[in-house]
Amino acid sequence: MTYKGNPNFDHRQQDRIGVLLVNLGTPDAPTPAALRRYLGEFLWDPRVVEIPRPLWWLILHGIILRVRPRKSARAYASVWTEAGSPLLVHTLAQRDRLREHFGDSVLVEAAMRYGNPSMDSALDALCDQGARKILVLPLYPQYCAATTASTFDALARNFSARRWLPELRFISHYHDFPLYIRACADTISQYWARHGKPDKLVFSYHGIPRRNLDLGDPYHCECHKTSRLLGAALGLAEDAWITTFQSRFGAAEWLQPYTDATLKALPGQGVNHVQVFCPGFAADCLETIEEIDVENRHYFLEAGGKDFHYIPALNASEAHIDALAALVSNHLAGWEASVEADPLRQQRAQALGAAPASAVSI
Repeated sequence: MTYKGNPNFDHRQQDRIGVLLVNLGTPDAPTPAALRRYLGEFLWDPRVVEIPRPLWWLILHGIILRVRPRKSARAYASVWTEAGSPLLVHTLAQRDRLREHFGDSVLVEAAMRYGNPSMDSALDALCDQGARKILVLPLYPQYCAATTASTFDALARNFSARRWLPELRFISHYHDFPLYIRACADTISQYWARHGKPDKLVFSYHGIPRRNLDLGDPYHCECHKTSRLLGAALGLAEDAWITTFQSRFGAAEWLQPYTDATLKALPGQGVNHVQVFCPGFAADCLETIEEIDVENRHYFLEAGGKDFHYIPALNASEAHIDALAALVSNHLAGWEASVEADPLRQQRAQALGAAPASAVSI
């Protein structure tokens, strides 16, 4: 095996600290071809679908990738913006705001676990700029093997092929980080100031198969803790809010209660006004804009509900950036924010036989 070097290394280069933000992913375009590539990568990940590979390959390529891309492309087209996928637009905005916050002391890049910009390209960008210490922040507040652990898998594959490994830190969750809870609570409170309080506040999280909980995944528990902390921060009685789970597919049981079933049932329980907030989504995306604000809005109103509101995700709001910056700073503790380049390092390297040109192969 040939390990990847760093052909752009320069002994005059400043040693830097890098931060990599990672979100789930997005297709390159709202087209069936782009969705087929994206879904093929996403759904083939054994962390996402834990079915024996030969059987799953037949299902994925024989059925799903023949049918689902066209339907998904229509859904993505309904939320696509001039700047591209909402998830990518918001994630890049978060990256840019964190760059502004940290200035020259910390390098910040963003990547998608599936799709582009890829984790490999973002890690290359950090290393090429001299990052010798890298902190990875998956933008999933609640730990889940299908998301957080999958991000680590991709990171491990990239590192396993590198000759020179930077120091590494990895944030596995932040579901109860006080500033994250405060950012969510402030977002909801500000929405209430404009639209009033609902009869019921629904906290909707992405679902996972019930089997994952039974096998020890802490995601379910962390979602409920986030909801409990948010309810307390907002001063709500326990019957004023509910935790639900969305985005299930397939015949197996997923975490319950289901968001769609809950919204269909609430009008029959005398709930006429609901607001839905998705604490597990760091950025608005297909699952919030189309699934919640369109599809589930329809379910609630069709069942007799009168007033439905979706409260947008934290995105690149000031409170969210402050929370992410504080989270990053906490995990950077002990790492110097910036190391000035040693002006004599190039001379010492040349004295030991390094090539005089700026590019030195390692």
